[in-house]
Amino acid sequence: MRRHVFFRDYLHEKAEESRHNETMAYLMFLAGTIFFVGGILENLLIGSVVGTKPEWFLVIPYYAVFHSGTVLGLALIICGLTLIIYGITAGISYSRDRSWYMNELRKANSMEEVLLSRKRVSSEKQQKPTKKTANKG
Repeated sequence: MRRHVFFRDYLHEKAEESRHNETMAYLMFLAGTIFFVGGILENLLIGSVVGTKPEWFLVIPYYAVFHSGTVLGLALIICGLTLIIYGITAGISYSRDRSWYMNELRKANSMEEVLLSRKRVSSEKQQKPTKKTANKG
């Protein structure tokens, strides 16, 4: 029984840790979103300094001209996309881990309830003396 309690505590701690990691992954996603939007705004606004219009790759503006602002904008976009992808992937992974831990914790709790009910029933049977009634004919 004691080993079962340790396993249940372990599952509870792992579920809490996974919840924390999931929150951090979603915060990473938000940071990536901010970097991505900042990089796009940087590249769009640096056009007046560089004096050219940006070239577009899908929805990402970039410049073929070397300038510190364009490099910063492109770096922010790349870092932002990386953080967005990693944040979503890690968040989903930690969410699945947490649901697995919670399912195992439910199983452990139900096993404990079954064991306790069996123990209670067997102790009640031992406490009650059995009465034998004889049929008189």
